[in-house]
Amino acid sequence: MRLHADRTERVVIDTRAAPWTASPEPDVQRIMLDRDGAELARATSIVRYAPGARFKEHEHGEGEEILVLDGEFRDEHGIYPAGTYLRNPWGTRHSPFSSRGCLLFVKLRQMPAADRQTVVVEGAFARCALDGERAAREVVLHATAAERVSLVRWPAGYSDVRHDHPHGEEILVLEGDLADEHGRYTGGTWLRQPPGSAHVAFTRGGCLIWMKRGPC
Repeated sequence: MRLHADRTERVVIDTRAAPWTASPEPDVQRIMLDRDGAELARATSIVRYAPGARFKEHEHGEGEEILVLDGEFRDEHGIYPAGTYLRNPWGTRHSPFSSRGCLLFVKLRQMPAADRQTVVVEGAFARCALDGERAAREVVLHATAAERVSLVRWPAGYSDVRHDHPHGEEILVLEGDLADEHGRYTGGTWLRQPPGSAHVAFTRGGCLIWMKRGPC
C-alpha cells in the first residue's frame, strides 16, 4: 500500500475529519497519514486504543516514535500518560496496551539505523507551557545531526520568520490554530512540508505544535 509515500509531495490532513480503519488487533483503530508498505510499513498514523485494548508482542525493526495525545498508554516497560514522548529504536520489543484507552501519534520504521537511543520524555505538554511572556517556547524532545523533534508553543499573535526546509518539515497541530501563506490549520491537522519548501508560519489565537525538522 502506498499513501502519500512521495516525500516531495506537500500533504495536509485534518485528522479530526479523517476516517478510522481497523488494525490487526481488536479494539485498536488508526487514521493512516502516510504509508509505504503492507502491514510492516513505513507509516505515520493516529492510533486509538479502546479501554482494555492491547497489541501482541512485536519488534520494531526500524524503530517506533510515539506521542501520547490523550489517555494512558502502557507496556511492560512503563506507564505513559498524555504528554509523553517515546522513541523505541531498532530491535526493541514490547507488548503495548491501554487499560483506560488512549490516543497516539505514531511513526513506524523511520529512524536512521545509527540512532539507537531509547527516549522517554514525560510531561512534555506541561513543560511547554508559557510563562506569561509573549515569546515562543520550545521543548526539544530528541535531536541528532539529522533531525530535531520538539514541541513548540506560540502565544496569540505570534509570527515566525520565513524559513526554509532543506530536508523537510512535519507538523501536528495539537492545540489552537496555525497558519501560513498556504492556509490555516486548526487543532488535529497534520502537515508534511517537502524538502526545499519554505513558509512564514503564524498564529492568531496561539497554538501548541509537535514539529520535526529533517527527513520526514
